[in-house]
Amino acid sequence: MQESNNPAECSPRSRRTPATARTASSGSMPIGKTQPIGNTLQGFVLRCMVPVRMVPARMMPVCMVMGCMLLALASAGCKQDAEPSGKSTAAAPKADARRVGVSLLNIQDKFYQDMRDGMKEAAAELDVELLITSAEKDSGRQANQIDEFIMQRVAAIVICPCDSRSVGASIVEANEAGIPVFTADIANTSSIGKVVSHIASDNRMGGKMAAGILRDALNGSGKIAVLSHPEVSSVTDRVLGFKEALAQMPDMSVAAELSAEGNRSKAARVMEDLLQSHPDLDGVFCINDSTALGALASIEAAGRVGEIKIVGYDATPEARQRIADGAIAGDVIQYPDRIGKLTIRAVSDHLGGTNVESVIPVDVGTFTSADAASTAEGESDG
Repeated sequence: MQESNNPAECSPRSRRTPATARTASSGSMPIGKTQPIGNTLQGFVLRCMVPVRMVPARMMPVCMVMGCMLLALASAGCKQDAEPSGKSTAAAPKADARRVGVSLLNIQDKFYQDMRDGMKEAAAELDVELLITSAEKDSGRQANQIDEFIMQRVAAIVICPCDSRSVGASIVEANEAGIPVFTADIANTSSIGKVVSHIASDNRMGGKMAAGILRDALNGSGKIAVLSHPEVSSVTDRVLGFKEALAQMPDMSVAAELSAEGNRSKAARVMEDLLQSHPDLDGVFCINDSTALGALASIEAAGRVGEIKIVGYDATPEARQRIADGAIAGDVIQYPDRIGKLTIRAVSDHLGGTNVESVIPVDVGTFTSADAASTAEGESDG
């Protein structure tokens, strides 16, 4: 499906009515003199009341009062004719019963491409029409996409939030429009906005698995850096699980935790700085594979591949290849296609009147050099 990212915006423009001409006061000319009736609103009223002639100045106040009364009566009569029931006759558009709007975090990532494919597969099975967009990690763009879904009166909205806290305001708007909201992969952590169900990997468990991979790679001791992305709830869950597991490993500790925003190029810069400020680093936990591959680039440039152990998250094809090469110690595996399928099934169930769980966790796994060797052996046997 086409990715549409720029919903139109419009803002009401204020109109200014021209100011009416000021009437000369009764003291502005001698009593008995006359003044012309101009083309103002006052003049229009007076034309309705008297022959179009010159009006004595002393009679102007009386004419004005009568004119205002006539205008008030006419206005009330028009309003009564236009709205006899006191309610607007325009009917609000009805929501499409099976159309679902989806705002992904970033379609450039293999993870979200797989999630999209899983969503499409489930939608085809369940007779659901998907309107898929990508925010490209821009929370403002995502807010506009959600606004567009609301205007289109979709039956439900699925969001992979760019910012777990700021997304709450957009969710509230959908709630007020009567449109159910689901989150996939990344949760809403703001104090506002109601979400029907959150479908995601068990990231806290994934963080614990990542700590286990590093422990094995470092023989149970070493100083660790964490390259994080604290604006995203799934990442905070991973880091929390990682630290919980590390707390049970007395000879391992976190020497530094910095944000690389899940971005490959930024991760390379952050890792380069860490190599200068913490030359005794033994390992690094990266919250996704873009971060892991960026960190690896700087470690390779410093000639320390194999010396500093890297653990990533997602197990994308490129990361798996570097694991097979020995440049990365291992990865936590997510199953984005499964997340996509379960998300659309939850939406379909809800629209059909079936209750769904508020949180639907998806299992995670690990991929290490041993798994890569096993995979290669299986392929050669085939």
